[in-house]
Amino acid sequence: MSRSVAGQLSPERRADDLRRLRAERFDVLVIGGGVTGAGAALDAASRGLKVALVEARDYAAGTSSRSSKLIHGGLRYLEQLEFHLVHEALTERGLLATRLAPHLVRPVPFLVPLPAGRGVRDVPGRLFRRSYYGAGVATYDAFAGVFGGGRGMPLHRHLTREGARRVFPSLKAEGLAGAIRYYDGQVDDARLVVTLARTAASLGATVVSSARAVGLIRQAREVTGVRVRDLEAPAGSPDAEFEVQARTVIAATGVWSDDMSRMLNDVGLRPGIRVRASKGVHLVVPRSAITGETGLILRTASSVLFVIPWGGHWIIGTTDTDWRLDRSHPAASARDIDYLLQQVNTVLDRPLTRDDIEGVYAGLRPLLAGEADSTSKLSREHAVFEPMLGLLLVAGGKYTTYRVMASDVVDRAARRLGGVRPSRTADLPLLGADGYAAMWRDRADLARRHGVPVGVAEHLLERYGTLTLDLLALIEADPLLASPLAGAPEYLAAEVTYAARAEGALHLEDVLTRRTRISFETSHRGLESAEHAAELMGAVLGWDAAARAREVENYRARVAAERQSQQMPDDVAADAARLGAPDVRGGFVRDRGSDGDAAELPSSSR
Repeated sequence: MSRSVAGQLSPERRADDLRRLRAERFDVLVIGGGVTGAGAALDAASRGLKVALVEARDYAAGTSSRSSKLIHGGLRYLEQLEFHLVHEALTERGLLATRLAPHLVRPVPFLVPLPAGRGVRDVPGRLFRRSYYGAGVATYDAFAGVFGGGRGMPLHRHLTREGARRVFPSLKAEGLAGAIRYYDGQVDDARLVVTLARTAASLGATVVSSARAVGLIRQAREVTGVRVRDLEAPAGSPDAEFEVQARTVIAATGVWSDDMSRMLNDVGLRPGIRVRASKGVHLVVPRSAITGETGLILRTASSVLFVIPWGGHWIIGTTDTDWRLDRSHPAASARDIDYLLQQVNTVLDRPLTRDDIEGVYAGLRPLLAGEADSTSKLSREHAVFEPMLGLLLVAGGKYTTYRVMASDVVDRAARRLGGVRPSRTADLPLLGADGYAAMWRDRADLARRHGVPVGVAEHLLERYGTLTLDLLALIEADPLLASPLAGAPEYLAAEVTYAARAEGALHLEDVLTRRTRISFETSHRGLESAEHAAELMGAVLGWDAAARAREVENYRARVAAERQSQQMPDDVAADAARLGAPDVRGGFVRDRGSDGDAAELPSSSR
């Protein structure tokens, strides 16, 4: 069986994996299907361990689908003297871009604009700023390995004011002394996570979404498993809840880590870990709204602001504010949107307005809590704790270093299990990566052989790598799948069918918000695509007319609630508006942060 077939997360695979969860005992059970959890499942499976992963919602449904879409070292961490974090992240960036996922991680250029100051008297200041920022970017390149073939990114370059304006004409000329161009990595964060989950599945891991961990199973002072609720089971079904036995449980629950802490407090234990949630909001505008060939990185009073090219769009973000409200559906308020517009307009020659906005999304970053006054100063370090025999918690960190976090927590599990070989994920290409360079080089021949335009082949290769052959096979079997999705001509109908057939998508929002990014890339937020997508998914998942209508109505309610929340003046009002829409997965209700009340948190929840 090929890796592609072995890693298919089909409806039939989910049913079989649910049976395995009920019947078998696992070496490692991972709670959480974000990038760290999926990475941990892959790391453990690649060592030959018997692995299961359960995710309460969809893969990457939380933080891991709502990032700035960057694989980067973090220039600002240089200023905070966290050199080890920068070096670690840049090493991981090089691995992803050259070996592990070159089909998903690619270079994207950025400009660091240099302010001009005032007149001739500021010449020393301009020289200092260019030297200061130049030294920082040079250090960045050095940490990535200046001469290393594995860096995967070009080196930085200094630009004059005229040079900066040539590559980014929308930059205001006044107050600009020049710029420094450097490169970082860009990724579709949700696609990387589902690819991690599929790669783990291809190595034998049991991987199930819509399966919520609702309690720990303990024998004396040792955790021996987890109680799980299947959120897709019919209401009142006696099979909806069941126990999963495991020698070791790894909780990679991100901003939900404090739920584990409360569970341990109930049995008199202190986990020694606290995670704070920081809200990051991003705006999406059409590429025509800003004229430029690169991204921008700008310093603000509290953090940094990115303007990032994203296909036919720009992503502008992010905010960095404390969040203690609903964690499943963080809401962007009018204040967040106005703040981002105000910040980006300080450097653009044509100010952006709300009328330019196509989409908005908000996510929560899990930060290890400390003594800092603001979340922007909290550490992006990660930590692994073993508060109870058989239970490991991993928290903190950043998206780019998911593989390091996964390796660290599985190393701890390996010491407990004994006789386990070291991590090998640094040399394990993800599904779609093997043979990608050759297939990209010969993409014109690929398109000709399969009777599709070269642009279609390029689009599929940049999203699926060599798994593109699977989608082309779908199209050959049903040529109608080569047509664009209604309301979203950038995507093919085949991609929706493939998401349901091979990528574990169970609901309409899984496809419109994560397998594709239609929910924020279109001004209609996916409403014009919903019925067509539901028809395609329903053909795979067996939805009747009532089920399709229910999915579409749920999605419409979600979009309406998000739009309403974005008109609200503050977080509390935005949170209330966003929660006006029911959750498509019936097991979810209001899910408060650590300083609020949780409506569904029994003493041994999650």
